[in-house]
Amino acid sequence: MQEELEQLYDQHAQSLFAFLLSFTRNETDTRDLLQEVLLRIAQRPGLLHGIREPRAFLLRLAHNLAIDHIRRHKTREKHNATMEAEQPTPFAPSPDPDEARFRKLIGGALGNLPADQRAVVHLKLWEGMTFEQIAGLLEIPPNTAASRYRYGLDKMRELLRPLYDEIT
Repeated sequence: MQEELEQLYDQHAQSLFAFLLSFTRNETDTRDLLQEVLLRIAQRPGLLHGIREPRAFLLRLAHNLAIDHIRRHKTREKHNATMEAEQPTPFAPSPDPDEARFRKLIGGALGNLPADQRAVVHLKLWEGMTFEQIAGLLEIPPNTAASRYRYGLDKMRELLRPLYDEIT
C-alpha cells in the first residue's frame, strides 16, 4: 500500500494542490486538505479499486473536502462575529450606575483581546489558575501562557487608560 500511495502522490498531488488552492486561497489549508485526501485513501485502501479515472475521483474527493472546509470556516467566522458583537461580560449587572459602567468597560476591554489572550487572562484572573494549569488546559507551554497574559494585560491597560485618567 505504501508504494501505491507514493505513486498516487507522485502522479496527482500537484494537480490536487492547485485545485484545492483555488478554493482555499490559503497554502496551509490547502496542504491540510491534500493530506486529508491522501489520508482517506490510506485508511481505505480499496477505495480506488475499480475506479477508471483515479484523478477524477481524487478531484471529486478533494472538492467535497474543500466545500466542507469552507462551510466550517464560514460557520466559525459567523460564530466569532456574533460573539464579538455580543461582547458578553463576566461580571454580574450592578444597580450602581458607576459600577455598572466600570464593569461594562472592563468587560469590553476583555472582549477586545484576541481569543488566545482573552482565554489566558480570564483563566488567570477569574478562575485563579496558575500558568502551569492554564498551559495544561490550553495545551500550550507555560511561557506562552505567561506571555499571552502579559500581552493581554498590556492591551487592557491601554484600552482602560481613559477610565484611569478619569478616575484620578
